[in-house]
Parts: sequence; structure tokens; C-alpha cells
Amino acid sequence: MSGEVIRLDNSKRNGSRRAEATDPTAPTARIAPRDVRGRRARRPVIPPPDQLDPPTPESPHPATEDSAAAKPATAEPDAAAATGPSRANGDGRRGGGARETVPTLRVVDGTTARRPTAPTVQPAEPDEWDRRVAELLAFLRRRLTGDYQVDEYGFDPELTEHVLLPGLRLLYRHWFRVEVSGIENVPTDGSALLVANHSGTIALDAAMLSVAVHDEHPADRYLRLLGADFVFSTPLVAEMARKSGATLACNPDAERLLQSGELVGVFPEGFKGVGKPFSERYKLQRFGRGGFVSAALRTGAPIVPVSIVGAEEIYPLIGDLKPLARLLGLPYFPVTPLFPLLGPLGMIPLPSKWLIEFGEPIDTVGLAANADDPMVVFNLADQVRETIQQTLYQVLLRRDGIFG
Repeated sequence: MSGEVIRLDNSKRNGSRRAEATDPTAPTARIAPRDVRGRRARRPVIPPPDQLDPPTPESPHPATEDSAAAKPATAEPDAAAATGPSRANGDGRRGGGARETVPTLRVVDGTTARRPTAPTVQPAEPDEWDRRVAELLAFLRRRLTGDYQVDEYGFDPELTEHVLLPGLRLLYRHWFRVEVSGIENVPTDGSALLVANHSGTIALDAAMLSVAVHDEHPADRYLRLLGADFVFSTPLVAEMARKSGATLACNPDAERLLQSGELVGVFPEGFKGVGKPFSERYKLQRFGRGGFVSAALRTGAPIVPVSIVGAEEIYPLIGDLKPLARLLGLPYFPVTPLFPLLGPLGMIPLPSKWLIEFGEPIDTVGLAANADDPMVVFNLADQVRETIQQTLYQVLLRRDGIFG
């Protein structure tokens, strides 16, 4: 009919569209929106109880090795699968709840094993340098406060142990490479008189002998050296000599040290041995009046002859400027191939190879009554000198070369 307006029922049209959208069999079905502005969300359709599937009973016991072995080994799930599903809100959207982590299991050779845990980290041991710094600070504190012991001769064991000996060990081990033999002839306890040859222009053999006795002897004994008057009249040298345990070369001091059970070292050649020319190397000079023998006889201390090879080559003495020595108050003024030509550099000792041998001790027990008999003293001093001389020749044959 012309001009006639046909009004459609909107409710029917909307109802048909909703039916088509919710009917899954309809070819033109569309997915309805989950939330429409201005409308309330539809409640989910819950089926009746008779249409629900019965629940699957869970196994009351965990999987055993037999059941795990029956199942084929599968690849490990990734990290997202291992963490398990996340919680969801009532409207089906994922929420921000915490995820429950599940330890990943692996099936290896039919057995289920957990991933190995990280090894426990053991606490680190204290640093060696920290210990040394602490010892150094404690040493300095004792030196500043005066909390250290010094005997009647001025011997300072702590200063010798921590300052003097470490410095000399560098020369002893790395520069001269000293080898020692016969250290078992030095008594473990009690007194003894060590008699050695003297050489080298500068008396470094006395210092190396002290290090050898302390470091090579199982009892770590200190050697109390007897020095000449010149040593104790020289500034700085006298202080270091006293602190290291040296004392004046006189019979009263030597006898007191031996009676107290100390090891005493003496060089009977004196400056005649240190200042002899290089052409007379390893030829012993006269042993003086034999005062060291009298001290050993009175105290009953054994005499241990010591032969030192290597000191003659550190400063080869080729000349002596006697006028300059008298002007400076020195026993001699040495001239070597490097000094005074190179100035202070010429005072660096040559790195010769050193060998020190301690001979068998000479017993003096029961000879105290002959301490004042010149013939007994001279004969015993000559016996010691001859023993050292013959040992020097034997040790020189064992040495491969001057610089080893």
C-alpha cells in the first residue's frame, strides 16, 4: 500500500538477533560481548547436578619408582608451565594473585629426581695479609710503649726476629744462595763456641752465619757474636750489633755467655782475615793468642769449627789506600774492581755461591785446669785452625764455581 508506514516490533527484532548470536548451530552466529555498557552482566548458566560428570578420585599416595618407570621420560616443561596456572577472578579474568611455584622433576633412567640445589658457600678464611698487618701493628705498638725485653748485653730478640733477620734472609736465600751442612753438630741446647774463618772485606760472613744457625737449626737458636772494638765504636753499626746479640770480644763476656748456655761465635783472624788481599783468599791468618780457647776450657763448652766458602769473592780486595784509611780512622780502605770506581754501586756485593759447613765438635770437658797453660791453649787453637783450613779445601772442591 502506498504511503503506508509499517512499524516493526523492536523487541522481536532484538530477540531474534540474540537468539542467532547465542545459537552455536546458526551459520551466522556472532559472539556476544562479555559486557555491554548500560546492561548488567549475565550470570553463567549452571547445569543441574544430574548432568555433572562424577569427580575423578585422586591417588592417596604419591607416584612410586615403579609408576615413574612405567611412564616414558618427557622433556622438562618450560618455566611458565612449571609455575602452574594463575588464579582467576569470578568473571573469568586473570587477577594479580601470587603464583604457586612447583619444583620441576626430571625422569632419568626411570627414576624421578629433583634438580640439584646450589652448593653451600663456605665462609672465606682470613686473608694472610690481614694477619700480617695485625702483627705489624702489634709490633709497632710494643715498640712505642716499650713493652719488649732486652738482656744485659742489649740483645733484643723481638727486633732481631721481625726486622734484622728478615732483611738478611733476602741475601742469604736469594743472593748468596747459602747451602749448609753439618748443622747437626751444633748442640740443640746448652753452650757451644763456634769458631769460623773471616773474610770478605766487609764482614757479611758473620751475618750469614747468624742466619744459618737460626734458620737451619731445628731449635732456631740465636748466635751471640763476639765483635772487635771498631764495631762498637761505629755509629749505627754498634746499635745494630748490640740489638742482634753481639758483644765485645773479651774473655769475661764470652765466659758469661757460655755459662748461661748460649751459642757464641768468634772469628779469631779479626781484621787480618777480612782485609787480606784476594790473592790470599782462603788462606787462614794467625789466630791471635787463643783467648777463645781459654773461655771454652773454663766453661767446658765444646768447640765447633765452621768453614765458610763464598765470602772471599763478594768484594775482591785488590788494593788498600792506607793514608786514607788512617785519615778516616779505618783499619783499611778497600779498593775493589768496582769500588770506588762506580761509587755507591761498587758497594753491591757480587752474588757468589756460599757453602757453610759445621765440623764435628771438639770436647773440652775436664780441661778446665789447663785453661791458663799456654801450651795447651796454643795446641788446641792450632788444632782448630788446621781443621778449618782442611775443610775449606774440601768444600772448595765441592763447589761448582764461584757463582754456582
